[in-house]
Amino acid sequence: MKSLFFFSLLISHVLSQKIDHKTLESAKRGENYKIWIYFKDKEGSELLNAPPETEQRRQKHATITDNTWYDLKVSPDYISVIKSIGLKVENESRWLNAISVTCTHKDIETISLLPFVKKITAVKGYKKKYFNKINVNQSIDRELDYGDANVQVEQINAHLLHNQGLTGQGVRVLLLDTGYDLSHDALIHVNVVLQRDFINNDNQTANENNFEENINQDDHGTKILSIIAANSPGNLIGPAFDADFLLAKTEDVSQEWQQEEDDYVAGLEWGEFNGANIASSSLGYADWYTESDFDGNTAITTIAVDIAVSLGVVCVTAVGNGYAIAPADADSVISVGAVNSAGEIASFSTRGPTFDGRIKPEVCAQGVNVWAVSGSNNSGFINIYNGTSASTPLIAGAIALILQAMPTLSPMEVREAILMTASMAEYPNNTYGWGIMDADAALNYWSTSSLKNSKLFPTKQNILKTHPNPFNPSIKIEIISIGEVITNVSIISLNGHLIENIFQGKIINSKKTIFWNPKNLSSGIYLVRSLNDKEQPIYKKITYLK
Repeated sequence: MKSLFFFSLLISHVLSQKIDHKTLESAKRGENYKIWIYFKDKEGSELLNAPPETEQRRQKHATITDNTWYDLKVSPDYISVIKSIGLKVENESRWLNAISVTCTHKDIETISLLPFVKKITAVKGYKKKYFNKINVNQSIDRELDYGDANVQVEQINAHLLHNQGLTGQGVRVLLLDTGYDLSHDALIHVNVVLQRDFINNDNQTANENNFEENINQDDHGTKILSIIAANSPGNLIGPAFDADFLLAKTEDVSQEWQQEEDDYVAGLEWGEFNGANIASSSLGYADWYTESDFDGNTAITTIAVDIAVSLGVVCVTAVGNGYAIAPADADSVISVGAVNSAGEIASFSTRGPTFDGRIKPEVCAQGVNVWAVSGSNNSGFINIYNGTSASTPLIAGAIALILQAMPTLSPMEVREAILMTASMAEYPNNTYGWGIMDADAALNYWSTSSLKNSKLFPTKQNILKTHPNPFNPSIKIEIISIGEVITNVSIISLNGHLIENIFQGKIINSKKTIFWNPKNLSSGIYLVRSLNDKEQPIYKKITYLK
């Protein structure tokens, strides 16, 4: 009897160690539970060979030195054991080293006793926030370049990049949304490289049956695609109408409850593996999280976004319509707020900060009365589309233009360029973030601080890079020289007051890296000054955020 008692205690201890009991109730689906099963290792796993486009992007931009672990599949032996219990694997995540299943409470107890299982967490359910249904059949017959949609493109100066011949060509954009109807006249040209339906597990992202037609499953995603990629002169032209697209259908609109994040994670992994340079999503997850969870480290989608960025993908997401959402709280993402055509913040656009005090959103674009394709016919357009959903693809499209011109930029360099050139870069706040994006200024941000452009900088020394920017607690400053240069590098205030000399010495045909920590200084805009006795000083603006 005593042995049995201690065995029961042992079992109870194992269960309590592996199961997240605090959230288990949120995993309930009637009498069953939907859970994530995390494994301790990847024993016997198969290594996937990434396509050339993916490897090229990773070599340029990935901050992870060894990508092997992320390309190893979840252990097939472990999956076989789970299946032998009588369970169906619904999603598999290489990045998380986990699978999702629907099971009984007894199954959970059985799974927790398996030695290779690390932990069990809930795939939580939430009440979906619906977008207002728009039933408008409005055709535009004005013969203009962008039609009446010119404001939303010109507000972020994407048209100036179009004037330079930049259209997004060669840049691969992943969209995560509800589905996509490519039959509209403005979308038939879109170059879709791949598409995947993670709801029905097939390769069809348009509505597949009468049920999906009745609930307008692909309506939201089609509008989002049109905002970034439409090409209908005189009606609607998106910023990146020449880009290549990966279309992931991850959002099921049929149910008010139980919309899961795991399809989002699966879609993001799929897109990254298939060569995405940019991932754009107008989806978010909030209702079953608490405020403290929006700390940039908790939500599964937030974790996945940070991994995607570390693998070289620029991630753009809607900040939300009135409530905080994940993955907008990620510290590497570009979250997007909404303004009207006059540049005034929309009442519904979510205000920051994050729980840990970071400014949100990053930038804004038009999200009020945005032009998009009509869902009611294949030739109509609407201009009453509202939400941060609508502003997000405008930013993603503008980024595609920048990457076409400067494909060597890393995701964090893109993020820095956008933030430091936006309309409120010198005084960001939790309403507008750094302000309305300026695509033209962002494109020039790095080109005007590089020795590659000798016409702009006929100097023998230059400030090559400041990273991260904005920064906290410290910043890395790179000075590059051609020939032998004696350089003095200082930090000064905007009014010219010397804050600190951080380097003085000789640099010979090389790059000098300097780290600076402002310590007791207040948040604000400062200037890095690089000075030698033969040339004019060079300045670079940096932002310190406590």
